[in-house]
Amino acid sequence: RSIAREMLDHGEVFLGTRATASHFQSVAQVASDARYFEEPHLLVVDRRAERPAVGHIVVVTGGTADHPVAEEAAISAEVMGNRVTRLFDVGIAGVHRLLAHQELLHSARAIIAVAGMEGALPSLVTGLVSCPVIAVPTSVGYGANLGGIAALLTMLNSCASGLAVVNIDNGFGAAAMATRINRPMVAPEA
Repeated sequence: RSIAREMLDHGEVFLGTRATASHFQSVAQVASDARYFEEPHLLVVDRRAERPAVGHIVVVTGGTADHPVAEEAAISAEVMGNRVTRLFDVGIAGVHRLLAHQELLHSARAIIAVAGMEGALPSLVTGLVSCPVIAVPTSVGYGANLGGIAALLTMLNSCASGLAVVNIDNGFGAAAMATRINRPMVAPEA
């Protein structure tokens, strides 16, 4: 609660990751406008005036088990001021689902590809587009998934150029990287 109060005393945004309902109840005591997103475990207070979202980030997932991490990425990217489109359940087990959305994929300035199991989705997406792709391995899966290690290693070993990888279940980190790609840098004044 004290961290949220301190941040909101000096700014208009508070974004808490890995938050629980208990964290939300505590922060809501100092910020009645706090919102809690249960599935991705995000806590958000955003007091900025309405502003248009910038650019375009697409968040894609392999399957339904990847949704919590993908929502963490999508909501974080939205709070960071980006226009975000969600394209869920387009994994390689049914590649036609992804291929049906090529126009949408080509409209993105950056793509966040979230996948567990063997983690092949980001390589496929990267092969289809010219923008950077940020791969997010998830800890979901069965068999030899090893808590996301299998997906992480697949993504790190990809030969698709233009693919960067963040750590397992790091939707926030992917959103931060995609934001830097999506938003033009403003040179500091001399």
